[in-house]
Amino acid sequence: MARMNITLPAMGEGVIEATINKWLVKEGSVVKEDDPLVEVATDKVDSEIPAPAAGTLVSIIVKEGSVAKIGELLAIIENSIVPTKEELKKVDKEVERVRETIESVKQQRTEIEVLSHEMKSRTPSGKFISPLVRSIAAREGISYTDLDRISGTGMDGRITKEDILKILEEKNPVTEAKKVAEDKEPAETINAGKISKKEPLPVTRSAGDEIIPMDRIRKIIAEHMVLSKRISPHVTSFIDADVTRLVNWRNSYKDKFMAAEGQKLTLTPIFIDAIARALYEFPMVNISVDGDNIIKKKNINIGIATALPDGNLIVPVIKNANEKNLTGLAKAVNDLAERARMNKLKPDEITGGTFTLTNFGSYNNLAGTPIINQPQAAILGTGVVRKTPAVIETDDGDMIAIRQIMILSLSYDHRVIDGALAGRFLHKVKEILENYTPDIA
Repeated sequence: MARMNITLPAMGEGVIEATINKWLVKEGSVVKEDDPLVEVATDKVDSEIPAPAAGTLVSIIVKEGSVAKIGELLAIIENSIVPTKEELKKVDKEVERVRETIESVKQQRTEIEVLSHEMKSRTPSGKFISPLVRSIAAREGISYTDLDRISGTGMDGRITKEDILKILEEKNPVTEAKKVAEDKEPAETINAGKISKKEPLPVTRSAGDEIIPMDRIRKIIAEHMVLSKRISPHVTSFIDADVTRLVNWRNSYKDKFMAAEGQKLTLTPIFIDAIARALYEFPMVNISVDGDNIIKKKNINIGIATALPDGNLIVPVIKNANEKNLTGLAKAVNDLAERARMNKLKPDEITGGTFTLTNFGSYNNLAGTPIINQPQAAILGTGVVRKTPAVIETDDGDMIAIRQIMILSLSYDHRVIDGALAGRFLHKVKEILENYTPDIA
């Protein structure tokens, strides 16, 4: 009788734990290989963990509603059949992934310990820093200058653990966002030409009003949006693009593409192709901010904002989009969009994005001002393509013609992307779309 441990697998970048939402099978149930066993939830995505092999679920270790760490034992399966080589390979591969995650955490801790030992015991102004405080400062990236600004509450002004944890709590943008929402920050009102602050009036509820509690995903989205606006000074630039040639080509080719590839050819993979080409030419848009450092990303990973049937939003990511031709992008877009709506995305398929595309045109909207998907620095919105009278320049003079026009909107983090760079990037996307040459082969 072979026993197999079911552990919580690595769930993507930055994820160290997950909540056990629901066990899909009961103890004593017979399961087949790849049958879904349990539904888990992280702050990024809901996911199902499948059975690695056929057998009987003999024991559930972690109950519903509990939080488990990566690598933690969740359940045990017994199998009277000797595992095949393929099954053993799968198990070994998963064990290796968990080991790599654990080793990565250990290495990070070791690096922090080394940094804390290398730190001096006093700040430039002479404040003593204990080994514990040095360790926390090294782990959180707090500089000597920041430490010098702290008024210690310990003996002789010594900085205590509580002092530095309080500073970290105050600097945490998520905490700040929650504090704003919970504390109901006073609103400014104008009274007789003077600005005064007072508590906002409570929301008035009338008879028959329906109260709809936010679900978990909506709460996460709300927090993420508030956080993004607090972190990044948003600026949005607009440009219109004449995509008549592109639309005519796509309309003439989509049936042939379906016959050859068995895939729909929408405008979305074309937009992604144009963005990837423009990011390759303007890499300083493909960045993130880490404190006072700008991280220029090596890979071009483009997220696609996708609406779910329940009204929520998820952003699956196409990794290394610049290395795919139009056929590969179309297949990736269709696959990710379909599995997103079926809640079948894997955790690593919604992480690692470096730039995001959101398509307002899906709902016949002209344009919008999208909110940056942190920790990225920019997001492109595409409006509906519609027939519009436009001025066309010819050798014989200007003329008015009916053209297929769309509006592009780029929201960007003005801390690190200036208007000139954003303008050149946005114009490059327009130029690519107006003169689009597909790479299909």
